[in-house]
Amino acid sequence: MSTANEFSGWDALLRQGMGPTQQAFLDLVRSTKDTKHYCTNVIWGNLQTPDYVRAMLRLVADFHGTPDDIEAGVQGRTARAGLIGKEGRTYHVVLAQEALRTNIGGCEVMRGQLARLLESCELPGLKLGITPDRAEQHVYPGHSFGIFDGKRVEVELYGGAPTHTDPEQVRVYEEAFSLLARSAVYGDAAKALIRLELAALEGPE
Repeated sequence: MSTANEFSGWDALLRQGMGPTQQAFLDLVRSTKDTKHYCTNVIWGNLQTPDYVRAMLRLVADFHGTPDDIEAGVQGRTARAGLIGKEGRTYHVVLAQEALRTNIGGCEVMRGQLARLLESCELPGLKLGITPDRAEQHVYPGHSFGIFDGKRVEVELYGGAPTHTDPEQVRVYEEAFSLLARSAVYGDAAKALIRLELAALEGPE
């Protein structure tokens, strides 16, 4: 069962600002060999462009009233991309198609982000799946979450960012991820969905 401390650590960091929060998460990512991540409505953090990160963290800072150290947060989050393909790390990421459409930062930022996502399909150690809007689901979709080395789950919520380390809780999220991944498409089919959304952004804003 989760403890109160598991619900308070990230909240306490967030009150210090984007820099400390993103640095702590970078440390977690750096120490992890196998990551699974499900994102319902935004692009996975490790593949976000600096402009996308900047726009995202601005929304977070404004909403929560945290210190305005956005650039420090951008540096910490974008550094995660440099770990992909290094030291045997593996990543299995599933994005809902909605994540490709959620407008963070405006159309120009989204064009750059989707172009980056398309390039990322070729990164070593990364298995990127996208769940088409009309794909049949094998479990009810929930919130975004990440699983780190099969031992720790980070959940993304408005009112906190709980961490689960209890084996039974981790097992539940592992099972959910497996079922969510069954609805995703990969390879050329995933690239086709990204290109579709990128084409929809062409032209004036």
